[in-house]
Amino acid sequence: MSRFLSAEAECLAPYTPGEQPRDQKYVKLNTNESPFPPAPGVLEAVSRGEVKRLNLYSDPTCQALNDAIAQRYGLRRENVLTGNGSDEILAFAFRAFCGAGKPVAYADITYGFYKAQTALFGLDSRIVPLRQDFSLAVEDYLDFPGTVVIANPNAPTGMAVAVSDIRRLLKADKNRVVIVDEAYVDFGAESCVPLVREYDNLLVTQTMSKSRSLAGGRVGFALGCEALIADLNRVKYSFNPYNVNRLSILAGIAAMEDGDYFARCCAAIEENRDWTVRALEKRGFTILPSLANFLFAKSDRIGGEDLYRRLKAAGVLVRWFDSDRIRDYVRITIGSRQQMETLVERIDRLLAE
Repeated sequence: MSRFLSAEAECLAPYTPGEQPRDQKYVKLNTNESPFPPAPGVLEAVSRGEVKRLNLYSDPTCQALNDAIAQRYGLRRENVLTGNGSDEILAFAFRAFCGAGKPVAYADITYGFYKAQTALFGLDSRIVPLRQDFSLAVEDYLDFPGTVVIANPNAPTGMAVAVSDIRRLLKADKNRVVIVDEAYVDFGAESCVPLVREYDNLLVTQTMSKSRSLAGGRVGFALGCEALIADLNRVKYSFNPYNVNRLSILAGIAAMEDGDYFARCCAAIEENRDWTVRALEKRGFTILPSLANFLFAKSDRIGGEDLYRRLKAAGVLVRWFDSDRIRDYVRITIGSRQQMETLVERIDRLLAE
């Protein structure tokens, strides 16, 4: 750090992204990307002619993209805000709905970005431990007076909370915002989006990085009542009005409109997930019940860090978290069947050594 760093910046807790190696070819199962290319219409939309128009600013309202998202979910344009990935949307939400007298609560084992945003904005927070089986119990949040953030399904566990429980949380205190981060909802979990029409204190965030194969395009969105979306826009226009670039807007529209391709990719991931669960359980692994595009698994024969490092040396990247309660686990992204077969084959080699 330089001598110019402010005291506030020194207190930040930066999020640590998964490894993105460029110098060696890996079977990359560490950052929950899709193994499939974007929908065919994306390539057509991001044409040479559109590239030539990069001298012009993008539409700050993202109107066409918002319309495509709204149509997909049976909502109105005013119920949608798009951003540079769902991380940006979450940052807008933390700034809009948390602050003086408005603390934030989230689980002790969940997406690390929440902790980073808490530090960035200097927020008061309550860290709520998951239950012993890593499940999230909404009873632990019912009396919390501030904003509640729930990743559903959770990361890195992959476990989901029932929509009926989210409804209980919304009804318990209608004067606080509940943010449901649905980055992984498309792989078998139930979405809270239908509740947006009933509760003006619900904000749902989603991303096109996972189920729509646009991790490099950086497109995320929020769904909520018109007033909540207006609040987010107030933050957006105070920070970065042109937050989604021209090509990502076009890619997002094409990806959102191709429902058949989306459904096929999600079904393939779910099938490969089930296959991998069966294969690993045969090898003595304990796996949490996942409804995401990843598994959280531990072996009865090799520790989490050792498994991560030895798989990396064998050309397979998974994610390991050096954190209390989950040090024995690794998070494994679900890729193509060939990738998952390679993973299992490399694990067999390690266990045989």
